[in-house]
Amino acid sequence: MLVMPHEEFEALVADGLDSLHDDMLAQLDNVIFLVEDRPEDGSDILGVYEGFSLAERNVYGYGEEPDRIILFRENLLGHCADHEELVHEIRVTLVHEIAHFYGLTEERIHELGWG
Repeated sequence: MLVMPHEEFEALVADGLDSLHDDMLAQLDNVIFLVEDRPEDGSDILGVYEGFSLAERNVYGYGEEPDRIILFRENLLGHCADHEELVHEIRVTLVHEIAHFYGLTEERIHELGWG
């Protein structure tokens, strides 16, 4: 398992966001990106989107808590063999979770090769 301090991992996530095309980020509204060590349920997922997708935004009201995209540091570190793979997997996970924000299903994400 790779070992990396939280701050260094967060910097890789920020770099991953910076590497994404502006069009992918243009409609992100009221979404925050977080890093947590692991999911509360102990699962091996790498990331999760929590919130209302664009398709569901008609039920989204003023004053709502922000949607959240969470990357799980320990799961990503355990999933990757080296730094290069980690950088790649962080980017893939960001794209995957942002795709959920846009309302894409798991099946469609995999059809597009994003997950």
